[in-house]
Amino acid sequence: MSYEVDTSTVKGMSAPTTPGPTLPASSPATTTTAPSTTVTTGRRRGGLLDWRVRFAILSVIWGFSFLLIKVGTEAYAPFQVALGRVLFGALALLTVLLVRREPLPRGRRTWAHLTVAALLLNTAPFSLFAYAELSIPSSLAGICNATSPLWGMALSLVALSEDRPTRRRFAGLGLGFLGVLTVLGAWQGFSGVDAKGTAFALLASLCYPVGWIYVRRTLAGTPGSPVALTGGQLMISTLQLALVSAAFTSAPTSFPLWPTLSVIALGALGTGMALQMQYGLVTEVGPTTAQMVTYFIPVIATTAGVLVLGEQLHWNTPVGAAIVLAGAALTQTRPGARKPA
Repeated sequence: MSYEVDTSTVKGMSAPTTPGPTLPASSPATTTTAPSTTVTTGRRRGGLLDWRVRFAILSVIWGFSFLLIKVGTEAYAPFQVALGRVLFGALALLTVLLVRREPLPRGRRTWAHLTVAALLLNTAPFSLFAYAELSIPSSLAGICNATSPLWGMALSLVALSEDRPTRRRFAGLGLGFLGVLTVLGAWQGFSGVDAKGTAFALLASLCYPVGWIYVRRTLAGTPGSPVALTGGQLMISTLQLALVSAAFTSAPTSFPLWPTLSVIALGALGTGMALQMQYGLVTEVGPTTAQMVTYFIPVIATTAGVLVLGEQLHWNTPVGAAIVLAGAALTQTRPGARKPA
């Protein structure tokens, strides 16, 4: 999840949607790399695993995040699931900073903007997805997450003057939302679909592009590595959710094994390790290729929900998901743009 930073938000709103937090370091200085340099040095930076293997691992981790949320809510309140997610994600990134001996961001202005970014990119969407999965399948939540690029394109046309509308992008928007209606079974009057849970999931997906636009306008060019900025953002989100959880939920009386492990994995893997992988992929193969992970997440989320949790799958769900992803791809395609090597 995503998110779910999104280093591809530097130029246009073509950002990967992940259940994990989107990186707040949308700085051209930290995200723009020459294709020739990336290819020749990528293997050295990527470590022992080929980038395709790490791409597949990242897809699986983020695709399974919705299943982990579902299992976590079996024992914990949604706010508590979200709290555990950001807590263990923050601990993972802070460990990386400690090993690298990198400092956290400095300056009141930076921390003020990170506070808003944490609310928009972590606290709100993570809580909304957890609440949504109390009443909708994890597969549907994963598909709703795939609408984030559509919301992002629509908002960027209004909020970002450099993102010009084109026929292709408008066609992508229309196609994408047609896919949403297909997933929800609009011709049947949305029967069998929990309206409240679905609305929460779609609202969570809307939070990500709103956060991306805010980050792009306020934190672009901020000193510090993406890991440091995101680590600080997750620390703030942990504080926010700790306060909300204390106010609106009671402390757990027990810690069942599988829900507890699910929340830990959701944070440490889906929000910590996965972000590290994404940074490496963006550096090695560029944001255009790295963001393709977006299109695998709903497929894996649906497969995991059906095979592991026994969720029901009707024909309109995969068909609608394919239409959503096709629309999202159109909104992010720039005619005439050269692809990275």
